[in-house]
Amino acid sequence: MNNVLAPFRAMLKIKGLRNRLIFTALVIAIFRLVAHIPAPGINLSALKQLFGGSAFLSLLDIFSGGTLTNFSVMALGLNPYINASIIIQMLGMVVPKLEELQKEGDYGRQKINQYTRLLTIPLCFFQGIALIMLLRGQGLTTTADPLKLASIVFTLAAGTSFLIWLGEQLNDYGVGNGISLIIFVGIVTRLPVAAAQMFATLDPTKIFMYLMFAFFAVASVYAIIRVGEAVREVPIQSARRGGSFVSTVGNHLPLRLNQAGVIPIIFAVSFMLIPNLLGRVFAGSSQAWLAAASRSITLYLAPNTVLYNSLYFGLVVAFCYFYTAVVFNPEKIAKDLRSSGSFIPGIRPGPNTVDYLNFVLNRITLVGASFLGLVAIFPSIISGMTGITGLAIGGTGILIVVSVVLEILKSINSQLYMYSYDKFLD
Repeated sequence: MNNVLAPFRAMLKIKGLRNRLIFTALVIAIFRLVAHIPAPGINLSALKQLFGGSAFLSLLDIFSGGTLTNFSVMALGLNPYINASIIIQMLGMVVPKLEELQKEGDYGRQKINQYTRLLTIPLCFFQGIALIMLLRGQGLTTTADPLKLASIVFTLAAGTSFLIWLGEQLNDYGVGNGISLIIFVGIVTRLPVAAAQMFATLDPTKIFMYLMFAFFAVASVYAIIRVGEAVREVPIQSARRGGSFVSTVGNHLPLRLNQAGVIPIIFAVSFMLIPNLLGRVFAGSSQAWLAAASRSITLYLAPNTVLYNSLYFGLVVAFCYFYTAVVFNPEKIAKDLRSSGSFIPGIRPGPNTVDYLNFVLNRITLVGASFLGLVAIFPSIISGMTGITGLAIGGTGILIVVSVVLEILKSINSQLYMYSYDKFLD
């Protein structure tokens, strides 16, 4: 028992880590408190009934942290910020100035974050207006006054801005990635509600199906952990001089199977929510062609359809490659190896090393990206085979929860390692 509790006691002993954990808990408490402050002008009881009967809206509610069902001031969640991040990073591939900023280290990241925040504001207004139009089309708004509706939009934009600020504070003073942690908390706090809804519609004749799904869920968690920790070790050698001879020391360069972590899943979900949301907004349009197109989008891109899951899988794979290209720079790695006197056996330093790293990275990223995509859509496949509803969001939720937990544990372990190392030096 003492061995089990030893890491927890060590965390409380380290002042810096203890302060970060307390700050993280405080920010999470503030987030959940503000998430229950409702925005005015919405029929909440009718809204909850609407969300309970729609798989798409339930998925949207999960990624807003449950703030949509009670239409809190944070009802938009982090979707505008995530969409802004996607746009900025894509522009970085075609706009030379942004591409240069991506290569300028900490200063470049700060400028890109600033541009992302600036772009988030108009996206907040756009998505807020679309959401209000959707609710008006369903008869869920209790007011038709344009000024009051505008005040709701401004309130939603302010709520998202506050949520982004909380995430940045977690980045600076908390544990783990702030944005991912907020999404993680939103999903976890919705699990009891999702479980209650599932047990309320439990079919005793499908117990075997439920057990099979639970088995695959546990197996998925194990597989996510294994793949998340998997690395491809590229052998490298370093030349060392000792007197009149030169020796080589063997080492390795670890390349993670999934360099992008949970970001591709978040990006893909946010991207897939846009056409369905727009389809619902314009479904009641007076233009017959627009209304028909909107209904077709809503029908064919429903969360359990083959087209939706195919696009979802493809986006996860594409965003894995895209984000890996952003965070991993083979040219820099090759330059660092050359300057330190290291090399990959059988590979010439310079361009040949860059080509080899790109070759290895593309192969392992294909495996990691395909795995993420399969886990994301697997619950939908099982739901279609068994007829069990309410499970389509499970894969996405499991991926994010497990990935964020692993990220937090790594952050805590690094703090514990630094503490142990400093103590050893003393």
